[in-house]
Amino acid sequence: MNELSKLYDTDYSAWTLQTAELIRAGRFAELDIEHLLTELSDMSKSDRRELYNRLLILIAHLLKWEYQHHILSERWKDFDGRSWQRTIIEQRKRVAVLFRQSHGLKGVVDEVDC
Repeated sequence: MNELSKLYDTDYSAWTLQTAELIRAGRFAELDIEHLLTELSDMSKSDRRELYNRLLILIAHLLKWEYQHHILSERWKDFDGRSWQRTIIEQRKRVAVLFRQSHGLKGVVDEVDC
């Protein structure tokens, strides 16, 4: 176990800074490849989880809007569905941001199993 690998376990922030410096300097032989691969893999999983959760919320609110809005607005005159509209708009924005930040996620949409 090299010093950089030990740093991963003791000071993650310092590990990330040191790793970035080594990559910028082209000193690839000194990298902690095992932990670096773990982190890269986890980043992808995190983005996928976020996309899944945002799409789940978006679909749920779109379905509520489509199938419940008219029923609830007839029962309760004060119900206008604005909170659902805001959620739909917010989730669409967040999904768009995710796609801009992580272009590879666009190809994953078909894999998302709702």
